[in-house]
Amino acid sequence: MLKKPAPARLVSRSELGRLRRIWRRQRKRVIFTNGVFDILHMGHIELLDRAKSFGDILVIGLNSDASVRRLKGPSRPINSQRDRAAVLMALRSVDCVCIFSEDTPFELIGLLRPDVLVKGAEYSVDKIVGADLLASWGGAVRRVRMKKGYSTSRMIRRASLRKQL
Repeated sequence: MLKKPAPARLVSRSELGRLRRIWRRQRKRVIFTNGVFDILHMGHIELLDRAKSFGDILVIGLNSDASVRRLKGPSRPINSQRDRAAVLMALRSVDCVCIFSEDTPFELIGLLRPDVLVKGAEYSVDKIVGADLLASWGGAVRRVRMKKGYSTSRMIRRASLRKQL
C-alpha cells in the first residue's frame, strides 16, 4: 500500500531554515524551483513533477504579489499570492512553498542551500539566478524542457482576444 505524502505547507524563511537543518540530518535531497505560478497550466505541472523526480523534498519559491507587479506589470498577478500558494500546495509533488518579496530568489536559495535547482530549459545556466551559489557548494542545476505552447502570458493574451470577439 502506498503511503500518502504529508500535506504541503506554506513556510516562513525562518521555518524553512529550520526544516533544511532537519532534512540535512535525514540526508534528504532538497530540490528548489521558483516562479510566479499565476495561472497554473500543464507546463507547470510537468515542470514540478519532473523537479520532484530529482530528489526527496520539493520547495517552491513563490514571488509575492508586489514582486510580480514589479516584474510583470500592474495587471499581474491575476491570482493573489495566498491563492497561488494554496494551488501549489495541493499538488502531490510539492512539499512546501515559501513566498519571497525580492525580484529574484537569490537570498532564499542562499538560505535553503538546495541540492538541486530546477528551471525551465529556456534559461541558459548563466542566466539562472543562484546557479553560481549551487556550484559553490557542489549542488546541481537542472534545466527542464517546458511543454510547448504553454505559458501564462500566452493564456492571458488568448483570453483577452476571445473577450474582444
